[in-house]
Amino acid sequence: MHTKSSLRIELLAARRAVPRAARARAALAVARFISHTHWLARGKRIGVYASMPQELGTAPLIALAIKRGCKIYVPRITSLRARTMRFVRYSEAGRTHALGMHEPHGMDFVDARFLDTIFVPAVALDRRGARLGHGIGFYDRTLSFRSVRQHWRGPRLVGLAYSFQVVSQVPVTATDILMDTIVTDRGIDELLAHEDRAVDLRSR
Repeated sequence: MHTKSSLRIELLAARRAVPRAARARAALAVARFISHTHWLARGKRIGVYASMPQELGTAPLIALAIKRGCKIYVPRITSLRARTMRFVRYSEAGRTHALGMHEPHGMDFVDARFLDTIFVPAVALDRRGARLGHGIGFYDRTLSFRSVRQHWRGPRLVGLAYSFQVVSQVPVTATDILMDTIVTDRGIDELLAHEDRAVDLRSR
């Protein structure tokens, strides 16, 4: 069985090997699948990562959400040392962070719990909703409120990845936040994650 570290090393290497044309096709396919959902209705507040070069691309998804009249927010790292981030209103004006993603200028922040849907990057996912990131913990910290709720309420958490990044089992720990849905270049997998099931997963 993989450890988090060994699984991360294996899948990051596989992700680096994806040809540029295949990356572009996968990003378009994911946006197309999402276009058939109700997630991007006009006025919805959408959190989405500004993809780094080797991640599942989000440019087509962002363009689609803007076209449909959504309010788009992307992560801005507020402290590397504390590993914290906030969601800020998307604009093309901004800078490229040292980690490689676009960060808009401006101070129009929104608390993650008030977003309707958040599209979350992943190094690995499984069909229980477990997610493996880069090991820094930005998303697990930002979304930690999900683990203390008594009843499920939004935002909807949607893990995005290439289809080969969906594995049989991702190791989970007490601080890991589960996804509700997975979308890959092969389609949408509804998981219906909730806190009770999350507790069950982590106790195994």
